[in-house]
Amino acid sequence: MFMTLMAMGALLIGLILGYALMQMGAKKKFDYLELEAKAKANAIAHEADRLLQDARTEIKRQEIEQEKEYARRYEALERRKRDAIRKGREHDAAHEKLQQTQQHLEARLAHLDTLEAEKQATIHEAIRAMENVGSITAEEARTYILNRVEEQSRNEIAAVVRKQEKIARDEAKRNANFILAQATTRYAGEFAGERLINVVNLPSDDHKGRIIGKEGRNIKSLEQLLGVDIIVDETPGVIVVSNFNLFRRAIATRVIEILVEDGRIHPGRIEEVHARVQEEFEQKIYEEGENVVIDLGLFPMHEELIKLIGRLKYRASYGQNALGHTLEVARLARVMAAEMGGDEKLALRAGLLHDIGKALTQDFGGSHVDLGVEVCQRYNEHPTVINAILAHHGHADPDGVESAAVCAADALSAARPGARREVLESFTKRVRDIEEIALAETGVVRAYAINAGREIRVFVDAGTVDDVQAGYLSHTLAKRIEDQVQYPGEIKVNVIRETRAIDYAR
Repeated sequence: MFMTLMAMGALLIGLILGYALMQMGAKKKFDYLELEAKAKANAIAHEADRLLQDARTEIKRQEIEQEKEYARRYEALERRKRDAIRKGREHDAAHEKLQQTQQHLEARLAHLDTLEAEKQATIHEAIRAMENVGSITAEEARTYILNRVEEQSRNEIAAVVRKQEKIARDEAKRNANFILAQATTRYAGEFAGERLINVVNLPSDDHKGRIIGKEGRNIKSLEQLLGVDIIVDETPGVIVVSNFNLFRRAIATRVIEILVEDGRIHPGRIEEVHARVQEEFEQKIYEEGENVVIDLGLFPMHEELIKLIGRLKYRASYGQNALGHTLEVARLARVMAAEMGGDEKLALRAGLLHDIGKALTQDFGGSHVDLGVEVCQRYNEHPTVINAILAHHGHADPDGVESAAVCAADALSAARPGARREVLESFTKRVRDIEEIALAETGVVRAYAINAGREIRVFVDAGTVDDVQAGYLSHTLAKRIEDQVQYPGEIKVNVIRETRAIDYAR
C-alpha cells in the first residue's frame, strides 16, 4: 500500500514538474514571438519612413521640374511676345513706307499728267505754227510727221536687226566651236588611249614605289627590256604603258601585271617574267590565228601563216586594226566572188592573206606586198592568193574574179568613213624609221623610240662600242635622223652602254 502511495506521489510530482516545464517553455516561446513581432514592427516602421522620404523626394523633384517647365514656357511666351512686338513695329514701318511710296507715285502720276497736258498743248501750238508758216493743214503735217517717224523707225529697226544678227552669228560660231572642241576632245582621248597607251591598275599606290625601285633601277630595267615608256604620275591606282607598237605594248602590260600580282619586282625577276610572257604571247597569237582559220573554214594552212594571222591583231594600218581589216576584206571578197560566179573559198583565202606581209614589216621593214608574196610563195599558197597580194596595191593586174573581188573589198574596207587615220600611220612610220636608223649602226643591240617619238634609247654591245665610240655614235645618229626623217621639235638620242659580269655559285 505504501509503495502504491509513493508511486502515485511520484507521478503527481512528475506531472507538476512537467506542467511547470511546459509553462516555462510556453513563456519563452511567447517572449521570442513577442521579440520577433517587435522586430518586424520596427522594420515595417523603418520601411514606411523610407518610402515616405522617397515620396517626399519625388514630390520635391516633380515640383522642381514643374517650376523649370513653367519657367521655360514663360520664357517662350516672353520671346513670342518680343517677336510679336518687333514684327508689329516692322509691319508699322513697312506700312508707313508703303504709304510714302504710294504718295510719291501719286505725285509722280500727277506730274506726268501735267507734262502730258503741256506736251499736247505744245503739239497743238506747233501744228498751228506750221500751218501758219508752211501753209499746210494739220492732216498734211500729221502725215509728214508720221512718214518721218516711220522712216526713222525703219532705220532703228534695221540697226537693231543687224546687231542681233551679228550677235546671233557670233553666238552660233562660239557654240559650234565649243561643240567641235568637246567632240574632238572626247574622240581624241578615246583614240589616243586606244591606240597609244595601256593602263595597268594597281592594288595600291605602294606598288608605284616598287615598280620604280631603288634609285629607279626597276623602271629602268622595265623600259630597257620591254622597249616601252612607263608613266608613273599622280593618278591614284594606275600606271600608263605607252608605245606605238601594239604587240610590244601588250607584252609590257602583261609583264607588269604579273609582277604586280607576284609582288617580287627586281631586274632579275623582270627578265624571267618577260621571257615567260614572250613564250605565252607566241602561243597566244598562234591560237588567235588558228581560231580565225577555223571560223572561216580555211584549213589546211601552214602553221607559220597561222601565226602571222594571229600577229595581225597587234598591228595597225592608218589607225585601222590589221586583223579587223583583213577579216572585213575576206568576207566582202567572198560575197562579191559568189555574186560574180567565182570561187568563194578561194576569194575568202586570198582576202585573209592579202595583207599578211604587214605582220612582218615591224621586224624586217620593207613593203608588206613583197614580204607577203615571199612568205606565201615559201609555203606554197595558191597562185590566185599571190596575185591578190600583188594586185590590191597595183603591182599586178587581177588574173581572175577572186583577185578582183579582193581588190574591190580592200578599197571598200579602207575607204569607208572612219576606217583609217592618216596622221597615226605617218607618226608610227616616223617612229619606226627612227628605230631602223639606229639598228643599222654597227654595235647596236636594241633601239626603242619612246616618249611619243621624242626620244630614242639605243643599247649597244659593250664589247664592241667603248665609251668614246658611244658618244660619237649618239652624234652620228642625231645627224642621220636630222637628214632622213621629218619631225616636229627635237629628238633626244640616248646611247646606253652596259657591262654585265655573270657567274654561278655551285
